[in-house]
Amino acid sequence: MKTILKSLFLLGLPALLAAQELRQGAFFTPEQAVIELNQMAQQYHSAAEWEAHAALIRQGILDGAGISKLKFNEPVKATVHSRKIANGYSVENVFFEAFKGVFVSGNLYKPLNITTKVPAVLCPHGHGEDPRFKEYTQQRCATLARMGAIVFAYDMVGQGDMKQADHKIDNVLKAQIIMGVRGIDFLTQIPQVDISKIGITGESGGGTQTFLLSALDKRVAVSVPVVMVSAYFYGGCVCESGLPIHVRETHATSNVEIAACVAPKPLMLVSDGGDWTKFNPEVEVPHIKRIYSFYGAEQNIENVHLPDEKHDYGPSKRQAAYSFLAKHLGLNTEEIIKDGLVDETQNTVYSVSELSVYDSNFPRPKSAVMGNEALEKAIAAY
Repeated sequence: MKTILKSLFLLGLPALLAAQELRQGAFFTPEQAVIELNQMAQQYHSAAEWEAHAALIRQGILDGAGISKLKFNEPVKATVHSRKIANGYSVENVFFEAFKGVFVSGNLYKPLNITTKVPAVLCPHGHGEDPRFKEYTQQRCATLARMGAIVFAYDMVGQGDMKQADHKIDNVLKAQIIMGVRGIDFLTQIPQVDISKIGITGESGGGTQTFLLSALDKRVAVSVPVVMVSAYFYGGCVCESGLPIHVRETHATSNVEIAACVAPKPLMLVSDGGDWTKFNPEVEVPHIKRIYSFYGAEQNIENVHLPDEKHDYGPSKRQAAYSFLAKHLGLNTEEIIKDGLVDETQNTVYSVSELSVYDSNFPRPKSAVMGNEALEKAIAAY
């Protein structure tokens, strides 16, 4: 802790307060963040030193989020229904219990006529008004399915069909991590999935989930966090920075280091000039690339920077993700390329009612806890 305090004093911050409080929002100035990254870089000069540091980071996330006993590869009993056939893929509605009384809701996109094991991609979403139902989410998932992946898009707490409580409850970050791991459990238990080829990509708050899950879950093979990785910005919501996962007694860390915990596996940062990722090419990516160099794997870290764009998972950002995921998961883009780009115009955009997982035939389970207080208690009990 003395080392952490010394580092924070050097940054010109009220050290004791900074060490005790959460790192939230624009915690540093960009200039202070650069100083801290440079200090962090002095802690590791080899793959072995980085692995030791990364182990501290992973344990710090688990301890800080209150999930030190997080279980992986738990059996998932999913209800899958309402299959819809589109151009080269299908969409189904899914729900399953992540932990007692807490249910994951989402949509499963699958290529038609699967004859061999195929890659899978988990798609967490960012903040907004029920983003799982939005066109940009459907386009991403449908296109990846047409490229040959089985894709699962799921709701944040308080979004879409996961309306068991409001989103901004105190321990929602813990719930989000558990739900994401259960999403990977669900995908890996689909018989047609090649469990060695699991990708994950999400934007904004879903980008935070992308790099957190990539750091914690060894089954993730390819990671594409979009418009989120920043040295100075720690997320503006309690689902990203509402629990003490960055500062522990053993160390202080940043989202840059957390994103790098997936090394040497393929990692792409998609950034833009309109938010906190605007410095990615000069600040965050070089730091991560140095870590990849310890493994001789610099070719596995990429950055697509769009300086004239803003904070979203728009068409150009999706094109970047398609290319990277295709390259590293062995997906096929040849049949859906038009004028040099992946063609999304052949996808079907479904209505909210068509994608909703609960209806008169498939009601929300009676065992689901409802309300903020009840959900907080259920999360705390895990």
